[in-house]
Amino acid sequence: QVQLVESGGGSVRSGGSLKLSCTSSAYAYSTYSMAWFRQAPGKEREGVAAVARDGGTIYADSVKGRFTISRDNAKNTLNLQMNSLKPEDTAMYFCAARGGPLKTLEARLYHHWGRGTQVTVSS
Repeated sequence: QVQLVESGGGSVRSGGSLKLSCTSSAYAYSTYSMAWFRQAPGKEREGVAAVARDGGTIYADSVKGRFTISRDNAKNTLNLQMNSLKPEDTAMYFCAARGGPLKTLEARLYHHWGRGTQVTVSS
């Protein structure tokens, strides 16, 4: 069983920054592809950013140039640096993991999920 625990959420004003972290209990963490998703009230869960086990990354168009995903395999940790935050970034943010090399923003392809951390951006 892979456990994922997110931290770092909070409230910030528009234009501000937050850094989310996700700690994993996964054995052989480095073999997993990892991702961040978010879900706002009344909306579907959407992929934000993903990083493959080889370090390759992909981002949703809405966060390109503002968010940076990174992983520290020595610490079993996934990070999401969020800059220039906007009110529309307000959501619950989830960390997810999948076995295999593919990096993807398709939620249905991820097998393990954290419980989420809330990010609220005020104008």
